[in-house]
Amino acid sequence: MPLSGKRVQVASSMTATLFAVTAAPNSSLRERKKRRTRQTLIDTALELFTRRGFGGVTLDELCEEVEVSKRTFFRTFTSKEDVAMAPDQDLWRVFLEELETAHPDGLPVVELGRDALLAALARMDDEGWARRMLLSRRLAERTPSMGAHGLQFCEATTQEALAILHRRFGLGAPGDLRPRLAVDMLVAAFHGAVASWVARADEADEAVGTGRTEPPTAGELADRLREAVAALPVSLA
Repeated sequence: MPLSGKRVQVASSMTATLFAVTAAPNSSLRERKKRRTRQTLIDTALELFTRRGFGGVTLDELCEEVEVSKRTFFRTFTSKEDVAMAPDQDLWRVFLEELETAHPDGLPVVELGRDALLAALARMDDEGWARRMLLSRRLAERTPSMGAHGLQFCEATTQEALAILHRRFGLGAPGDLRPRLAVDMLVAAFHGAVASWVARADEADEAVGTGRTEPPTAGELADRLREAVAALPVSLA
């Protein structure tokens, strides 16, 4: 399903959604403080949930640890599940931003999505993102409520991606399932890449006994994503 090269501006709603993730260099002191509080909530939540279990930490305890009110928490996150899955969700929100400005160059939709997702991974340049992603994924494997939350977020992200494909390239006519299937294949490839990335980290932890000396990186995850998309049958892509 090759694409033409029409371009559109980034939707204002997407800009608002992504503001918490991608900050402007000249952002205000207030906004920088909000982003620091958000990051502290994510880091603290993942550490506490990993150490004591997701159900072993109340929202009150998390807020007390970070020294913020529940009102402040709910300005940024909707639930414990939301803060625990923030690393994954941040990546996909940036993916949508990249998809808005991607140059198709005749690529099939799956490959266009792959390149947008790789660009999003490259923007996860905070050295702590990969570790947070790993902790989040490990928690999700043993926390059913996080799985349900992830499904809801995945469907919302898929619908936003389809809207971008339709708005920019005119794809998604009534009855045409190809755009939906292309996005679903990209998501499936990413899940496969993450699963192997987490498994490799687990194996490394077991091998050294006291923990991995070199934590997994976003670059390693990008390599696994390339491999996963390349493994898709050409007829499907």
